[in-house]
Amino acid sequence: MYPSQRVDVLLRDLASGQVPYRSQATSHSSASAASLAEAALAQLPERGARHVGGAAVADNERRQRRYSRHMSMHSPSAGPASHRGRRRSLQWMLLGGVLFISAAASQDQPAAKQVLLLESFNRGNVVLDEFNGQFRVRLDQLAGKPVNVVEVTVGPTGFVGASGPAVADYIRSMYADRPPPDLIVAASGTAVEFARHHRQALFPDKPLLFAAVDRRIAYRVPLRENEAAAPVANDFPRLIDGILQVLPETRQIFMLNGAGAPSAFWRRELETEFRRLSGRVTFVWSEEFSLQDILRRVASLPPHTAIVYLNFVTDVRGAAYADAQVLADIHAKANAPLFGLFSTYLGAGAVGGPLISIPRLAQNTADAANRILQGAPAASVRVPPLSAGQPTFDWRELQRWGIPESRLPPDSVVEFRGPSLWDEYQAAILAAIGVLLSQSILIAWLLYERRARQHAEANGRRNLALAADANRRETISTLATSIAHELGQPLSAILSNAQVLQAMVEADRATPDATGEIVADIRTEATLASQIIERHRAMVRGHQLQKKPIDLHRAIHESVALVAHDLKTRRIEASLDLAPAPLLVEGDQVLLQQVLVNLIRNAMDALQKNEEDKRRVTIRTASAGGRVEVSVCDTGAGLSAEAMRTLFMPFVTTKPDGLGLGLAITQRIVEAHEGTIAVHGNADGGATFTVTLPGGARPGLLRRA
Repeated sequence: MYPSQRVDVLLRDLASGQVPYRSQATSHSSASAASLAEAALAQLPERGARHVGGAAVADNERRQRRYSRHMSMHSPSAGPASHRGRRRSLQWMLLGGVLFISAAASQDQPAAKQVLLLESFNRGNVVLDEFNGQFRVRLDQLAGKPVNVVEVTVGPTGFVGASGPAVADYIRSMYADRPPPDLIVAASGTAVEFARHHRQALFPDKPLLFAAVDRRIAYRVPLRENEAAAPVANDFPRLIDGILQVLPETRQIFMLNGAGAPSAFWRRELETEFRRLSGRVTFVWSEEFSLQDILRRVASLPPHTAIVYLNFVTDVRGAAYADAQVLADIHAKANAPLFGLFSTYLGAGAVGGPLISIPRLAQNTADAANRILQGAPAASVRVPPLSAGQPTFDWRELQRWGIPESRLPPDSVVEFRGPSLWDEYQAAILAAIGVLLSQSILIAWLLYERRARQHAEANGRRNLALAADANRRETISTLATSIAHELGQPLSAILSNAQVLQAMVEADRATPDATGEIVADIRTEATLASQIIERHRAMVRGHQLQKKPIDLHRAIHESVALVAHDLKTRRIEASLDLAPAPLLVEGDQVLLQQVLVNLIRNAMDALQKNEEDKRRVTIRTASAGGRVEVSVCDTGAGLSAEAMRTLFMPFVTTKPDGLGLGLAITQRIVEAHEGTIAVHGNADGGATFTVTLPGGARPGLLRRA
């Protein structure tokens, strides 16, 4: 049990008469409790005293008379001896011994420092309430032990209707039977003026410290030898400039300053300081309104208005209000942002700005008070006025009034930020990041695979083109005799016509009509030779797949023309069984001609051992279900089942002098055209190769191509 708890128990038991008799000596902790009990009895306040943290000394004579009267009631002469009477006598004897021992022990301990704190307002002023609490905590920390602080409200809310001298007399009566305070602290303007006016009546030989007061009031009268100040530098023009920076459209400022003499003083001071803003903003003052009128006005202020809260002790009707409730009501009803000069207002509805730190002010005041209590002359304690610090804003109010942070001063601090997305959904965000990371890895792998596949396809197309070129050159080399034969006819005709024309010229028989006819024949034969050369050159030239609408029947005719001489030489009959309507496909004419030439040449090779009258190659076309079929049928010996399984494999051939690439390349070209190639044996002998291609190219596209 702590000593203070022992005091409570001891006093309660003494009052009820239940302290048990003890024959042993009192322990140290009990002595401490008794000492505290004695101190508590000695500091019981006088009737009518009003203070906090200190007490008036009780009337010793009254306590002694009460003690004597109680002892006489329980003496042996009062009546028959009884056990209860002896018990109570012993209790009071014990109390007297405890008080005597505690009084002797207290003589060795230094007396606690006494501070008289004069306040301008009663409880309810949020700024001074915070200042007082911070000041007392800081003073105890600096002193290293508790300091007795007696708080007395000297403003109009503390003694309603009481005169200044009456309040001063009351304060002096508090110390009639005890030592005067070691230090007097006057907090805020009203208390400072009261202390100055009644300095001679309030312990003029004791040091006086002015605190929580504007420097204009603190230094209005030169400080005396035993006076010091810890003032503030209220910079309201800077506050207004800050409002105009974050709200540049502001045209009116509603000043909430209550009513009474302090409000009138500040209105005069600030109207002088605000003259430079004349024409820029209009100031409206609240000292002529009741609180109810103010609440109605702040709810319907015109656009581009801001509210500045100075303080609000009383309204025009003299009614006193608590700051906290006034701020809460204004914040709830106002249609314009609220600003203030003190840090206490931040978090209570104010937007923010350059604020004076109340904890810092309390610390400065406590430092000065402690130096004076430690013996430093008051005149030597000089504290610079505390100015507004770093601009600080309430994030919630910025959001409420739509003020972007880009308008704030560069060194601003934003407090009360709402929880970020990370703070609220950390687990979900981590899970989403994990999923996205997994998906990203999967997508990257798929893209890599796609690129590798595209690269492989490009290599395949390039290899196909190279193989197709090689196959075409090999085909052309085998058709060299056919090329020479085809070119021989037009060249011979050209030569013959040229010789006839020369003879006619030499005989002077070249008439214009005959000459024109011969020249026309030469032109026709030359054109034929050119077409033959171009057709074979197209087959030889390197080529990449280029799809466009083509007429499949035309491609078949040109392919047959390429091998016509070889067919005639080998005495092979070639017949065409083409569909009546043109068949249009999307494809590359050169590559499709190569497919047809390869298939026709394979059919021709299969007929080498047949008799001449049984050497036939038939080319058929058909269309069904959006697909186009081209079949090359021969009457040869046919193919075995084993040969059909390996027919389209590279380097697999049934020819003695073949490379085994022709049909493999043919299959690749057909597949590049999104088609298929198949082979089957004929019932009457031979084999049929069928190429199936997607149809559907429009005739209009063919004409444009």
